[in-house]
Amino acid sequence: MPESVTQTPPPAATRQIHPSAEIHPTAIISAGASIGAGCRIGPWCVIGPDVVLGEGVVLEAHAVLDGHTEIGDQVQVSPFASIGLAPQDLKYKGEPTRAVVGPRTMIREHATIHRGSVGGHGVTTVGADCLIMCNAHVGHDCTLDHHVILANNVMLGGHVRIADTVFVGGGAAIHQFVRIGRQVVVGGMSGVEADIIPYGAVLGNRARLTGLNWVGLKRRGFTRPQIHTLRAAYRSLFRTAGNFQDRIAVTEAELGGLPAVAEILAFIRADSRRGLCRAGRELLEEDEAAEG
Repeated sequence: MPESVTQTPPPAATRQIHPSAEIHPTAIISAGASIGAGCRIGPWCVIGPDVVLGEGVVLEAHAVLDGHTEIGDQVQVSPFASIGLAPQDLKYKGEPTRAVVGPRTMIREHATIHRGSVGGHGVTTVGADCLIMCNAHVGHDCTLDHHVILANNVMLGGHVRIADTVFVGGGAAIHQFVRIGRQVVVGGMSGVEADIIPYGAVLGNRARLTGLNWVGLKRRGFTRPQIHTLRAAYRSLFRTAGNFQDRIAVTEAELGGLPAVAEILAFIRADSRRGLCRAGRELLEEDEAAEG
């Protein structure tokens, strides 16, 4: 519990508060906390002694930040969100692990981001320009890269790794240690228990690949020839009979010159604790119609 939760708060001189910060008189800021220029701290916010806020951070009413937590510039935190509280790990014994949130990220109402654990790599990281919607949970030791969107009620178990520009639909649950590649879309209410290749689209309980994220590819400037090559690679890897390792080798030989295909192959070959999310039983023609 922050040491300043008392009837007599510590002297203001013991806190590192920039003169331009706007702080509501009911906010509770512990000795040792650092508040950057232009920050706005709303009513009844609680900030622990090892919290560092960058410039222009906005904490709306009742936000709670604790632990060794670093908040980047211009982050916005909505009411009743909590960042940097202890991990939900029975092995955790109060070690000084960390939580880091990158600049311009938005954390909406009741979202939770727990700090890392000693059993992990000691830090939970949310990158820049992310959106963590209402009631979403980012478990201990998770790593989210930039421009990640977690819709309402998304649940990330511990140690999940999510690359850039991923969208996770509402109510989806991601098993601990799962890796999600760049520019993936996860359908709402999906239960994801295996790694998802870059550019993939998954849906279901348990989630299965339904194709590639065609909409995302087009929005981010992939040309039609590049998309056709990616489609051919997906088809070779997941829609062709035979040994999977043989299919990887064939795909690399025929299509590995496209950087996006090389990225998928590198992802597949990387170390994993959860295995790979494979294609479901949907017809290839449905995938082709989505691409066209």
